[in-house]
Amino acid sequence: MKLFVYDHCPFCVRARIPFGLKDIPLDLGFQLNDDEETPIRMIGAKMLPILQDDGKYMGESLDIVHYLDALDGLPVFGGAPDPALVEWLEKWNDVINDLVIPRTPDPVYPEFATPEAIAYFTRKKTATFGDFDGLKARTPELIASLELGLEALVPLLPDAEGASINDILLFPVLRSLSVMDGIRYPAAVDAYRHRMAERSGVPLVSALRASC
Repeated sequence: MKLFVYDHCPFCVRARIPFGLKDIPLDLGFQLNDDEETPIRMIGAKMLPILQDDGKYMGESLDIVHYLDALDGLPVFGGAPDPALVEWLEKWNDVINDLVIPRTPDPVYPEFATPEAIAYFTRKKTATFGDFDGLKARTPELIASLELGLEALVPLLPDAEGASINDILLFPVLRSLSVMDGIRYPAAVDAYRHRMAERSGVPLVSALRASC
């Protein structure tokens, strides 16, 4: 099996988690962000993740998660997520995007190895989220707001030693936030994100930078 991903993409991280938590061998393929031809050829759309298995291609992150989860006959990512956690993710989605998106086109991620890939992402996301410099100018207020949200997340945290659909939804968001410094994480949230990074095999961005 081969999984085609963007390293920055939280939906791609979702699809990577079962490989780590269930010890499934993984062949990981990073795609340049401006490469439209490859994913369109595979699934008819410019979107990742894409799982290649036995000559067939599968898109949609949660479909991939459930496919991988069923391989050993012992599924752990089924069932409904915690409604309170879903509510938290919805509430803080805009703040997190405003912090993360303008910092995402960074060569620390393999998909931004070329100026053309960076320009492609910047053009597309600026049209949706607004000027990156304007978003970065709001950093202090956005961080102050998010840190209140992270405190509220503490009682909702999944068990970092377990495996559930809640991890599939939450860890990719926290991993995305690791692209930036300056956020004060509650101890429990910090412990969760580091432990899940270790168990899933998806390193935080701070670890990526340290390895460069």
